[in-house]
Amino acid sequence: MDVAAVTAQLCRAATFNLLSTMRQFAPFAAVLVIALACDRGERAASAAGDSASPGGTIVISTGGDPDVLFPPLLESVAAQQVTDLVYDHLANIGSSMNTVGDAGFEPQLARSWTWSPDSLSIAFHLDPRAKWHDGLPVRASDVAFTYALYKDSATASPSAPLIASIDSVTTPDSLTAVFWYSGRSPMQFFEATNPMLIIPEHALEGIRGQELRTAPLARAPIGSGRFRFVGWNAGSSIEITADTANYRGRPRADRIIWSIAPDFNTAFTRLLGGESDVFEQLTAASLPQIAGHAEIRTVLLPGLDYNFIQFNLRDPAHPARPHPLFGDRALRRALTMAVDRAHIVQNVYDTLAQVAVGPTVRAYPSTDTTLQQIPYSLAGARRLLDSLGWRNSGDGIRRRNGRPLEFTVSVPSSSKARMSMAVIVQDQLKQAGVKMNIDKLEIASFIDRETHHSFDAVFGGWHVDASPGGIRQTWGSAGSHTAGSNYGSYENPVFDAAVESALSEMNLDERRARFKKAYQMIIDDAPAIWLAEPRSMIAISGRIRTPSLRPDAWWANIPEWWVPPAERIARDRLGSSR
Repeated sequence: MDVAAVTAQLCRAATFNLLSTMRQFAPFAAVLVIALACDRGERAASAAGDSASPGGTIVISTGGDPDVLFPPLLESVAAQQVTDLVYDHLANIGSSMNTVGDAGFEPQLARSWTWSPDSLSIAFHLDPRAKWHDGLPVRASDVAFTYALYKDSATASPSAPLIASIDSVTTPDSLTAVFWYSGRSPMQFFEATNPMLIIPEHALEGIRGQELRTAPLARAPIGSGRFRFVGWNAGSSIEITADTANYRGRPRADRIIWSIAPDFNTAFTRLLGGESDVFEQLTAASLPQIAGHAEIRTVLLPGLDYNFIQFNLRDPAHPARPHPLFGDRALRRALTMAVDRAHIVQNVYDTLAQVAVGPTVRAYPSTDTTLQQIPYSLAGARRLLDSLGWRNSGDGIRRRNGRPLEFTVSVPSSSKARMSMAVIVQDQLKQAGVKMNIDKLEIASFIDRETHHSFDAVFGGWHVDASPGGIRQTWGSAGSHTAGSNYGSYENPVFDAAVESALSEMNLDERRARFKKAYQMIIDDAPAIWLAEPRSMIAISGRIRTPSLRPDAWWANIPEWWVPPAERIARDRLGSSR
C-alpha cells in the first residue's frame, strides 16, 4: 500500500471513531483538528505521487441559482462564487487573512501599488498583460468606471456602503488608477480592493440604472479572471472553463460546473453518488453517511457565517410606516426572550455551531464575546407581553385590540439547518402565545422576497467578509434602502456612528471596545433573533487536489484545484481547450 493510501486509511479510521463518540464526548476543537489534519495529510501524501499536468472537471453541488452574475448587484453566495472566478479584484486577500493595510494582499489586476506620503491616495499599477475574455485590454478607465458604477445611486449596489470612504478614482494614464480618500483608516486598502470586482466598461456602453440587472452581462459575464464563462442553464447548472492564455496563468482544472439542486437531499445524494465533487451544506446528521464513503473527505473551517430571524421594521404594504408588530422594540425583545437559542443550536448542529453573539462572528479579533445577550426566559417573555397589552385568549394565541399576535417567517428550502431551527422556534413561541407561520421558499423566491422587503420576518444567514466592515451594508442605515442588504430596515444613527468609529481605530484593544459598544446597541434593539454561528463544513471528493482553503471564501483558490490524470473520470475528459 502506498503512502497516500496509508494516510487516507488512518484518517478515515480516526474520523469514524470520532463520529461514534462525538455526540457524547468530543468538543468541536477535536473535530476541527482531526478533520484539518486529515485534509492536509491526504493532500500532502497524494501530491507526492501526482503528475502536475492540468485538467479535470470539478462539479460543485449548490442549493439554488445565483440571483444575478453582475458583481455590483449580486446578493447570493452562489453568484459570488462564480463571479470571483470570472472577474478579478485589483488585489486579493492572501492566506494570512490580514485586512489592515496592504500587508498580505496578493496582486491580481494590479501588479503593484504606491501609497502617497500622506496615505490619502493609493495608485494601482495595472498588469499590462491583462485582457478581458473578449480580447480587449484591461485599462485604468475600466477601474474608474467600475468605481463610479458601484457608487452610483441609480445602480443601487448593495456594496455601495462598503466603498463610502473612497472620494474618487482618477486615471493619470491607461495603466494607473488612483484612489483618493478624505481621511486615513486601517481599511483603506481593503475597501479599494475587496468590495469591487473590476468590470469592462465597453460591455455596458449606454446601460445604466435598473437596466443593468437585465443587461446581457448580468447573465453572461465577461471578465479577466482565470476562468471564462460558458453558460447558465437556470435551475440546472452553470459552467465556466479555463482561460488557457490568462495573464496570471492557466488554472489547473479544465472547467468548473455548479450543479443546482434546491432540495438538500437531492444535492447530498449527488455527492454520495459521485455526480458532484463538492458539497458545502453538510450538517452533523450527514457525517455518519459521509464516514461510509471512503472516497469523500471533509474539511472544517473557522466559522464566518451566522444565521438569524430578521424582523421587518417597516410595514411591507406601506414602507413609510412602522411594521404593525415589529416596529415595537419591546415586542421584539419579548420574542427574543421566548426563544431558547442554546437548545436550538444544540438540537440542530450538535457541536458544529455556537450560539451567535450578534451580527458578527468570533473569528474577528474585534469581537468581544462578553456581550450581554437578551436572556432566555419564557416567564419573563410572558410578563413582558402581558405588559404590552398582548393577552391570552381561548385559542392559545395572544391578542391585543382583537389582533392576533401572529406573523410569518420566510425560510429558504435549500437550508436544512434553517428549516429545522424554524420548526423549533415555532414551537417555542407557541408556548409564549405567539403564532409563527413558516413559509418555505426556493432560494430564488426567498431572495426576491428579501430584496423587495416583502416579508414579516425572514430566516436569514450571512457569510461575512474577512473584515467586520460589512456590517455597514447588512445592518447599517445606508443598507436599509431598497437596494441595500439591510432587509429589515434597522436604522439607528448612533449605531452607525459607533461602527464608523470602530472601523477608523488602529489600536486593536480600542477597536474591540468600540465594536462592543456598537454590537451591544443593536443586540439591545433586537432587530433580529441572533441564532447560530455554524462552522463551515465542506465535503470534497478525494480525487480532487486542493491547496489550503480560505475561511472567508473556500472557493477563492479553485484555480489551483485539479484532478490527477489517474483519477479522472468521463466528465474530466470533456474540458474545453479555450
